[in-house]
Amino acid sequence: MPAKKIKAEPGLEPRPSRDSISDVADLMFPPDANMHGTVFGGKVLQMVDKAASVCAMRHSRKPCVTVAMERVEFLVPIRVGTFLIAKAQINHTGRSSMEVGVEVYAEDMPGGTRVHTNSCLVTMVAVDSRGRPACVPPLLAETPEEKERWAAAEARRAARRKPQ
Repeated sequence: MPAKKIKAEPGLEPRPSRDSISDVADLMFPPDANMHGTVFGGKVLQMVDKAASVCAMRHSRKPCVTVAMERVEFLVPIRVGTFLIAKAQINHTGRSSMEVGVEVYAEDMPGGTRVHTNSCLVTMVAVDSRGRPACVPPLLAETPEEKERWAAAEARRAARRKPQ
């Protein structure tokens, strides 16, 4: 069955990434961790998903759903007592989809030393009131870093669409 075409919405002006950057932060407690005192991966992924969702909704100004998460690798253990921060930024927009880059940092409390623990790419789709894909504003890539993120996302998108 062919995919339905999404109706273009007039007046969707490009929006800069800086307008939708989102942070989700939480202090990690014993219920967030396993018997070794390290935070459950699922807890981290929950924070990644929340940060990506807020970021996508800010950009699209519509409800959004998670479609995919790219490979996730935890670089360092995250311990109980750590302040965890998930920072999300739009990398790329399609017709209804958005690639959101999320970086996770663990801040040692009370010392304040911050360490990058993992990164993740999350694909979000904006939806209308019936739960169907809805158009999103194009991304206005302003800085060289944002243009690099856009180009890398385009390459990943092309690779996914390439016949195996």
